[in-house]
Amino acid sequence: MRVDVLTLFPGMFRGFLDESMLKIAQEKKIVQIVVHDIRDYSTDRHRKVDDRPYGGGPGMVLRPEPVVGAIESVLEGRSVGRDARLVVLTPVGSRFDQETARRFAAGPDLILLCGHYEGFDQRICDAFPHEEISLGDFVLTGGEVPALAVIDATVRLIPGVLGDVDSAAQDSFTSGLLEHPHYTRPAVFRGMEVPEVLLSGDHARIRRWRESQSIDRTRSRRADLLAKTSDAAGSSVENPITTGLSQMETGRRRTSAGPDESNLERG
Repeated sequence: MRVDVLTLFPGMFRGFLDESMLKIAQEKKIVQIVVHDIRDYSTDRHRKVDDRPYGGGPGMVLRPEPVVGAIESVLEGRSVGRDARLVVLTPVGSRFDQETARRFAAGPDLILLCGHYEGFDQRICDAFPHEEISLGDFVLTGGEVPALAVIDATVRLIPGVLGDVDSAAQDSFTSGLLEHPHYTRPAVFRGMEVPEVLLSGDHARIRRWRESQSIDRTRSRRADLLAKTSDAAGSSVENPITTGLSQMETGRRRTSAGPDESNLERG
């Protein structure tokens, strides 16, 4: 996969792209990440890229000429037959989530356009098929931090990037729930002990404990995710997450109920 980033501040990407998993992915040639300076496409001798908004108002707006020029240059420089998805990072976009990351990881290549100031001249977006993506209901100085988040979340899902193929499959949100707690050595730290079940060697018990912890954590911190799961249950297609939740809740009730109560229920 190739990722092209169009930004006014290419220096913000140095360091982040040269460390950890992203560095290894590039060294393995699994992904190629190229950062472009939008100012290089300005026709102004001072490399000016913004101007005051028509109709008045605060701030400055990115002019169409340099941004469109940068996008066209990246598109024209691509190999024949290689498609690319243009993604505009903007607070007015759809919220980025794990499903979007999976979709991006499946291809095609990405072109990430970072906004700044008061935003883009609308004609930039009107000139190309694109998606508009936001990290959430808050405003950042520019699209550089969202672009880094999109790159990190997407690239780690590309086969061969993570050392353990099961790591991404067990992440939070992959199953529709938050991930369970993790523990490592030592078994006791400042009086706090690792749950006994994790030391038992009983893989079935460990799996059930982790599933239970995942549901409890999601219920207390992100009940909206459980609501989404419930909505999915209303469809004609069987939802494995909902089925698992139902089975686990049934198992809990059976475990918590005494023998007499269980007999009464069966009667």
